[in-house]
Amino acid sequence: MTRPAKGAVIIGASAGALEALSVLLPALPADFPLPIFVIVHLPADKPSVLADIFDAKCALRAIEAEDKEPVQPGVIYFAPPNYHLLLEDRLSIALSSEDEVLFSRPSIDVAMESAADVWGNALIGVILTGANHDGARGLRSIHDAGGTAIVQPPDEAYASAMPEAALKLCPDARIISLADIPAYLESIAR
Repeated sequence: MTRPAKGAVIIGASAGALEALSVLLPALPADFPLPIFVIVHLPADKPSVLADIFDAKCALRAIEAEDKEPVQPGVIYFAPPNYHLLLEDRLSIALSSEDEVLFSRPSIDVAMESAADVWGNALIGVILTGANHDGARGLRSIHDAGGTAIVQPPDEAYASAMPEAALKLCPDARIISLADIPAYLESIAR
């Protein structure tokens, strides 16, 4: 049986996500010890190529999450289009087609709240660029569970609404430049 990871990272992004994730994810080393869940707002009617793009450019393996997918350390899991990504426990992912939240499925809030319930103070939440306020409530739930909340500086983001909303709801979040987030994640993951 797979051993549960000691913690996890969950990242939410929307408008400008590809560029932001292209700075963050390839900078993580092949031996990064935690699973990483990435929630990006995607069109519901088209397949996503995000996992393929990042699998090619990252030292870590990147895949699109599937229902009942086992959670492995050092793997990047992308939420698929038109499904909410949920964590049932530290060992498996669940996908849900429940109603959209803030016009989004996958929803960053839904995924982060689910992950906060599972990992508590061992969870690291990151909000990047985006043009709405999805993720603010989720980041707050991570902070309230004792986890680490990180926000990209709004003035650095392609779209500042999402990081601004996250900071408004979670003012104690660490504001860390995109280029510095990988080293920070490494420092607290080990």
